[in-house]
Amino acid sequence: MSLAELSPSDALIALYATLDRRPRPEEVAHLVFRAVGDRFDQRDRMLLGRAARAASRWHGESSMSDDFARPVGGTRQVDAARRLFTLPDDGVDPDDPTSLLDFTRRLGESLGVRDEHRLDFQRDRLNRADRVAAGIELSKRQYNRRFRVTRRVAAKAGRLGAGQTRRQLTLVARSGFAAGLPLATFVADPWAACFVAYLTARRKLRREFTLSGRDNPYDEIADLLFRQCVAAPDTDWWMIAQVHPTPEVLARLTDRQRGELLGRWWATMRQVAELLARIWSASEFDRATMVVRRGNDSSTWNLLCGAYNTARTAWIATLAATGSLDLLDAACPGKAMLLIAADLAAWHRSTGGGLHPDTTVWARLPLPWDVLDGTATCTRADVAAACAEAGVDGERCGWLAPRPAGAVGTFRPTPELVHGVAVVDPVWAAALRSAGVFSGRPMHGSAIQVPADVVLRELPQSGGQSTP
Repeated sequence: MSLAELSPSDALIALYATLDRRPRPEEVAHLVFRAVGDRFDQRDRMLLGRAARAASRWHGESSMSDDFARPVGGTRQVDAARRLFTLPDDGVDPDDPTSLLDFTRRLGESLGVRDEHRLDFQRDRLNRADRVAAGIELSKRQYNRRFRVTRRVAAKAGRLGAGQTRRQLTLVARSGFAAGLPLATFVADPWAACFVAYLTARRKLRREFTLSGRDNPYDEIADLLFRQCVAAPDTDWWMIAQVHPTPEVLARLTDRQRGELLGRWWATMRQVAELLARIWSASEFDRATMVVRRGNDSSTWNLLCGAYNTARTAWIATLAATGSLDLLDAACPGKAMLLIAADLAAWHRSTGGGLHPDTTVWARLPLPWDVLDGTATCTRADVAAACAEAGVDGERCGWLAPRPAGAVGTFRPTPELVHGVAVVDPVWAAALRSAGVFSGRPMHGSAIQVPADVVLRELPQSGGQSTP
């Protein structure tokens, strides 16, 4: 069924599916138009229609993925184990790490393994005497084959769990708790559903390699939909607060709802902080500049920082809404700074810029995860002093209070990006990405000469100066 044939109810279901993916905002605007377009006056309908028509650019094609990476399940490992152990299909879910670990435990029991987490090939296998004593009538070769397969299932469970956590935190960083909303709740309030779907699509946009900073995700289309939510008498503000915890939204919740949100965001901060601490202790970062060094896993680090900072921003906003900002007097964990690419940092310096002021504040404060686990102390006074020394307004920049709302952004169609560089169309984007252009690595095959009109934004030259 084409988008033009969708009924309003079908369009809402399609919008719900976007919460777990990464569609372009104009594609979501098209679905919004199908769901509630007939409820707007002429002026607002034209505004929404302009965004929806952008979805048909390049015949709706894009070289960029419309989803976040999904971890591959353990179907292959489970099938191999069933063939080797001659087991029936007993309901193992290969996409559930817990189910895979339970399956590992049962496989291990048949091999005399008492703990599915102890599967060292050198130390935990049974020798011939132990196999006889345990009643295992297998040759050494057959026992070893089964042991190796069991280890692979266990290892897959660990990788799958880590991959699912990574994806879940990616969604939290970009869209709050939107991916966990129930379908029945989502479709029950069309205005709130459309606002949530569109705003999360805007927040999931890829970053451009530019000095001008990111556009405000809250643009004129989001503002149009939010005004409809404000005008409706029975808006589901609880659903909106999952992704847009601003003072205006939080003020419309009950005390119990605000308390629940406070707990969820705090738990998310703690979860992400533990993961950040592991990476920090296993890596060598330049804390003073946070410029990427060789060996730094900047993708994972920045993903986790995004999730942590999203949770921290929402937590502070909810503290303010409940009148509990005084709690920061006892403990005020700071922000986590993202790593910045060395070429982008050099570009900033060449144009008279420098480090982001928040980097200086971050370097002066205890590490956030040390504050959260009680290893270090950081109070509101400490953060205020660090901000003052760095020349940063701690309240306006979100260190000590909810960050003030920015100006409403202007809708513009999603650019085709190749490693953050905007190019003219998907065909060029696919070709440049395949060749490794703008990746920072050696290009595949012969060098490609990129015409000047293919790149839509200025880029730095090798010396750092800007070139159109």
